[in-house]
Amino acid sequence: MGRLSPLPPPGPLRTLAYATLVNTVGAGLWLAGGALYLTRDVGLSATSVGAGLTVAGLVGLSASVPLGALADRWDPRTLRAALQAGQAVVALAYLLVGSFPAFLAVAVPEALLAAGNLAVRAALVAAVGGPDGRVHAFATLRAVANLGITVGTALAGIALAADTHRAYQVLVVGNAATYLLSAALLLRLPPQPTADARRATAARPAPDAETTPGPLTTGGGTRRGPGGPLRDGRFLAVSGASAVLSTHVTVLVLVVPLWTVDRAGAPPSVVSAVLLVNTVLTVLLAVRLSRGAERAAPAARKLRRAGLVLAAATPLYAATAGLPVLPAVVLLLVATAVWTVGDLWHGAAGAGLAYDLAPPGAIGAYQGADGLLAGLAQALGRGLLTLLVLGGGPVGWLVLGGIFAVAGLAAPALTRRAVADRPVPEARPAGVPG
Repeated sequence: MGRLSPLPPPGPLRTLAYATLVNTVGAGLWLAGGALYLTRDVGLSATSVGAGLTVAGLVGLSASVPLGALADRWDPRTLRAALQAGQAVVALAYLLVGSFPAFLAVAVPEALLAAGNLAVRAALVAAVGGPDGRVHAFATLRAVANLGITVGTALAGIALAADTHRAYQVLVVGNAATYLLSAALLLRLPPQPTADARRATAARPAPDAETTPGPLTTGGGTRRGPGGPLRDGRFLAVSGASAVLSTHVTVLVLVVPLWTVDRAGAPPSVVSAVLLVNTVLTVLLAVRLSRGAERAAPAARKLRRAGLVLAAATPLYAATAGLPVLPAVVLLLVATAVWTVGDLWHGAAGAGLAYDLAPPGAIGAYQGADGLLAGLAQALGRGLLTLLVLGGGPVGWLVLGGIFAVAGLAAPALTRRAVADRPVPEARPAGVPG
């Protein structure tokens, strides 16, 4: 496919990449056109749409841990395909929405399925990539997802240009169809063993094999204290630091566009250029910048680097407020390029930590907990970050940079505490990898 293609070589990961590409084309359709469909065609107010999505998003987060735990016990491939079939049904139900209660009745199950699907997807990526390839797989799929969203956004432009009832209906049906096609592609993957089965296979002694204690590796053994990831305080501390940095998504898609127009004085078309820089760099660099994040200690160092780079971009954004339009636009693009590097380092490091700090039989549950914290941080960040940056001006950017720097700098120490909390794994056969 060429070096610039985000698609991996033939194999299970490529099949998963095709499923992701199709799914995210639908996501791009709905991201670009969903709000306009609900306001211009259905007739809901923008305030009610925003409130409904906020409520649904917060309720939806409750599905992250339970469905992630389910992926540890069921084949994550089949579970994710079933969830996407459910998402297709809910997406089609938007055709029946005609009031705010009906909108909420569709948006809440949609959010529950979406949040659960993210945790199941993470478990599926772990099964397909394996311990040494799951962060690479995560980064590959992120690059593919950005490409798919871009294509979907462009296709949505056709419906938005037509601005008719029939065009919006086609947009809704198209989004639903991508869920079904993606589910069909997922079922082309071979059945994936559950996390419990993989752990049992690795721990099973070979006949007449000499057993030796394995080295202490992150991801081995069972954590102290029962109760799952939501009672694993040291994991939650690491995940919390990552969640603070995950608000860079909200900054880029909400705060930066508003800042670009209101404070930097750039025309609205510059917002598209800013987001395009992020998309192109993500497609080109996501896999390359993910290297070295497979284990907890190097992933924590990469997370520290991500926090510092994101912090370094904030004064660049802040400086655009006092510049003429052309220099401000150039600096906005430069700042976004720097921001994207921090964004990509955070994505790889956060995935590596969430995978490697999870016990082998609870990868899905721990991914769900990690997603829950990130979702909460982003939900709260929409209001808080807008108030901090747009209300505080350049000083607000510098405060945000300080928050990112502190979160990144704390990551290695928090990770060392989480790793030190692990007991030595049980003895295993000589030659069996830990």
